[in-house]
Amino acid sequence: MEKNLKIIISGILAWLIPFLVSVPLYPQGQPIYDLQVTKSILIIVGALVGAVLALWYFRDIGKAFAREGAILGFSWFVINSVLDIIVLVYLMKGMDLTAWAGQIGIRYLLMPIITTAMGMAMEIRGK
Repeated sequence: MEKNLKIIISGILAWLIPFLVSVPLYPQGQPIYDLQVTKSILIIVGALVGAVLALWYFRDIGKAFAREGAILGFSWFVINSVLDIIVLVYLMKGMDLTAWAGQIGIRYLLMPIITTAMGMAMEIRGK
């Protein structure tokens, strides 16, 4: 599969899967568990999905792993941010942009951090 298409597909899945998991956790807009427990569940789901998708992406990469990890992570950051803002801020009107940035958006910075670190580890180990 072409690299850019893989980035787009994995970026959408990195957003969609945790979003689908979140839907039953927030019936009628309120969490069914303690808010911090619910957020922790979603962070863990996101990390698991992201790790699996990053491994899928890296499987076909043969060089410049740190660079590829940074490209992947920043692409995911943009894709996830745009999808979140469209759905959560504009369509569902669940929060304003400032609240989204402070509560959710800032966490998306983990994406380029983790994927770049994965790429650096692959370079160190020689894939």
